[in-house]
Amino acid sequence: MPPSAAALQPETTLSERHIRILDAAEQVFARAGFHAATMQDVAAAAGMSPGNLYRYFHSKDAIIAGMAERDRSTIAADFAALCPSRGSLLDQLEEIGRKHLIRQPRDKAVIALQIWAEAARNEEMARMCAGIEETLIEGLIAALAEAKRIGELPAELDEQSFLLAISMMADGFYCRRAIEPDFDALAGGEVLFRSMRALARAMPLPVAAAPATETQS
Repeated sequence: MPPSAAALQPETTLSERHIRILDAAEQVFARAGFHAATMQDVAAAAGMSPGNLYRYFHSKDAIIAGMAERDRSTIAADFAALCPSRGSLLDQLEEIGRKHLIRQPRDKAVIALQIWAEAARNEEMARMCAGIEETLIEGLIAALAEAKRIGELPAELDEQSFLLAISMMADGFYCRRAIEPDFDALAGGEVLFRSMRALARAMPLPVAAAPATETQS
């Protein structure tokens, strides 16, 4: 299924060194927080000198931007790979959800929560969040349209309401995973995806109100 917009285009593949730095930064930021962590902490976790680290990222903000773009690009590639010839689109969408919400380390959820909190007062962070959200929504809209076209979803599905509902559910799931160390992500995921499938078949477009008729005297 072709991407529906330029927002779904993945970026150039990262180098091994960039990946190592971003992975190390996620661990450091999840443990210490953005503000307390230092570039020296990231360099140590990545197994390199601070001077070498600065060759790849000039600041913590640049590292955070790299983390956000890596996530956006991964999501774009996952949605671009959706195809009816691979089986049920709903099953493929659920697999994407499991990959990003459940199988990723809990550190990813902790980092996401920090980014969301920072985005409330930092315009650059807000733009990064918006870019990821745009890619996600564009991918879901294209997938839902195709699923409706081939009959996997009812033609009368209210896509906008459905997208709003599942995004709030997924955000809540991610928050719970971030703040509750003992949260059972597998059990929670089963409830989440079962609920999403039920909503997809129980959220039709609102019926247009019938035109008012004049009362005859």
